[in-house]
Amino acid sequence: MREMTTGNGNGPAARGASPVSAAPPDGGGRPVIGISCFSEQARWGNWDTAAMVLPRRYADRVVAAGGIPVLLPPVPGVQQVAGRLDGLVLSGGGDIDPGRYAVARTAACGVSSAERDDAELALFAAAAARGLPVLGICRGMQLINVASGGTLHQHLPAVVGHDGHSPTPGSFGAHEVRVAPGTRLAALLGRTDLADHLPVVVPTHHHQGIDVLGRGLVATAWAADGIIEAVEAEQSGRGFLVAVQWHPEAGEDLSLFRALVAAAAGRPVAPPLAT
Repeated sequence: MREMTTGNGNGPAARGASPVSAAPPDGGGRPVIGISCFSEQARWGNWDTAAMVLPRRYADRVVAAGGIPVLLPPVPGVQQVAGRLDGLVLSGGGDIDPGRYAVARTAACGVSSAERDDAELALFAAAAARGLPVLGICRGMQLINVASGGTLHQHLPAVVGHDGHSPTPGSFGAHEVRVAPGTRLAALLGRTDLADHLPVVVPTHHHQGIDVLGRGLVATAWAADGIIEAVEAEQSGRGFLVAVQWHPEAGEDLSLFRALVAAAAGRPVAPPLAT
């Protein structure tokens, strides 16, 4: 097994003019990266109230990769901010409503947030329309798949017979994933060796996963049990679209965040999957 290693980043994503421009080639600016957040009851000091929240590590990783993070709350019309962004991270979190992919809810499916589903689906559509670089993480990958017409397994232990994807409540586990050689993901992770089995060990915490793959997406990594662990755009014209089922923000490898920021700044990153 091999730990994730730092890779390079891809070509500029074509998009319309933005009031907040991408970083110029001379490095005189920092790309603005929107990160979807969510609403939860939260406590601090003497307060206990509804708040817009996101684990800090997401913002920290964007900063470490050279970007400026902006949190995007699940409110109506949030997609209108797409014109002011240089890139987008769709973060992890709760389960998507199975009605979004026309499947009946099972008892094992978690509580869904209609406002978050609405906001993130709209954000992804707006980002795609503008050609913004997008990185999906955990739920973010699932949302991209659903937005592309795919479906999800609502509870993986019922499918694979174990809970290795989410071994400990409230913390991250780790497992190996196999990355397909020749893909953008393999290049971003520094896995450019010509081999059929390119394993990396990743932080994991999820109980759902992709069932039917969405249109325009190609699977690029899998767990040992066959569950899809990463996808990317099938066609090179889509620009930078990479999504992983694991949690890179919980690890030390900045490869994916650096690649997103590089794409948002219009700097070269790893080429997309050849078609």
